[in-house]
Amino acid sequence: MKADILRPFSGVSMTDQSLLSLLMASGLIAAAISILLVSLPAGAQQSSINVQCPETTLLHPTAGAGGIKCGHLVAGDGMVTMADDYQGTGAGKPLYIFSFAKLPGGDPLPGGAQPNPGQVMAQGMLAANAPAPTISVDEDDELFLSLTNVGMAMRPDLFDPHTVHWHGFPEAAAIFDGVPDASISIAMGATLTYYYQAKDAGTYMYHCHVEAAEHMQMGMLGNLYVRPRQNKLPAGTVLGTWIHAAGNTYAYNDGDGSTRYDVEYPIQIGSFDPDFHDASFNVQPLPFAGMRDRYFLLNGRGYPDTANPAVLTTVDPLGNTQASQPVSSLITAAPGQRILLRISNLSVTQFYTLGTNGLPMEVVGLDARLLRDGAGNNLYYKTNSLTLGGGQSADVIVTAPATAGTYFVYTKNLDRLVNDAENFGGMMTEIRVN
Repeated sequence: MKADILRPFSGVSMTDQSLLSLLMASGLIAAAISILLVSLPAGAQQSSINVQCPETTLLHPTAGAGGIKCGHLVAGDGMVTMADDYQGTGAGKPLYIFSFAKLPGGDPLPGGAQPNPGQVMAQGMLAANAPAPTISVDEDDELFLSLTNVGMAMRPDLFDPHTVHWHGFPEAAAIFDGVPDASISIAMGATLTYYYQAKDAGTYMYHCHVEAAEHMQMGMLGNLYVRPRQNKLPAGTVLGTWIHAAGNTYAYNDGDGSTRYDVEYPIQIGSFDPDFHDASFNVQPLPFAGMRDRYFLLNGRGYPDTANPAVLTTVDPLGNTQASQPVSSLITAAPGQRILLRISNLSVTQFYTLGTNGLPMEVVGLDARLLRDGAGNNLYYKTNSLTLGGGQSADVIVTAPATAGTYFVYTKNLDRLVNDAENFGGMMTEIRVN
């Protein structure tokens, strides 16, 4: 029986055959196969990392005319740094995560060359970001999003596949939905290009849907939004009592200019359970039943790191400095400007309430839908707090006051204004009016 199983590996050396026999006896054939993959011919390796980014499509037949956008994400593991003073070291606690990242070379260009497989694997390992890279497209764009699974460098015992699930988006076919029951999952070393035609403006989010409770707690979450086609109207177009001017931007195709904004900021609510992350890093049983988040985050950071405009870096276990938390939550505006906050919550454990101190928030959209009834009446409302559960999003407009100063966006769940055991931190950021 064992000889029959080993026959497909007859091209390997006797040393490798002996290793395979030992691993077979130990029930570790998956590990044996991974060892053999290292010596696959270059052509086989290249064929598994292949991105699609066409110059033209049926909907956009003219090369260089826009409308085609491409992205390339890698999925793997990495480290992030929390905002506390961990064990009196003067630095935050390093936390092990799973997530997505972009490669240093940026996104592929329509009709461009294929990436170098060796560089993809080398640059993608231990490069995970919290949150995952922000994806933004215009309505009617075609998005070709390639995902390469580079594996878990610190957990070589894991062979987890990954997917991208565009949460809340009405997929034309299940194959690109990312739910593993009805679509394709990407195995280690492989690449899949997802195709989307962005039809509905609004604020969404994306995450891995394989073993969702684990992968989402570990950090496989990102901001995603679609800007409306109304932004591209000719100058002078009449929108009710509003006249569109070049450069005007809107949250939705509102038809009346009521969702106009001057600056926009994606804000993703999240939280981590350090015991769960440490158990994963140390190859221990995962405490699903005891999951209790103690780091409360906006865009992968706790306060005061949320108000740091710089990219945060973390030294990975191999001694390399990685750009671990690239998305700042600092909000800046001039007096009188309208600020669009694209807020989403992908926590797997908690509802969270986010609010402001003294600045009313006008909610114009929920779950990527304009708040308007069937008769065309706006159902926007003003509030100083907004509660979102996991998988929900909101589009909120805040008008910067005439008085310059620093204002706060923070959770009204006051016990979550902490970085683990340290007070005055957690889920809070600043609005700086200059």
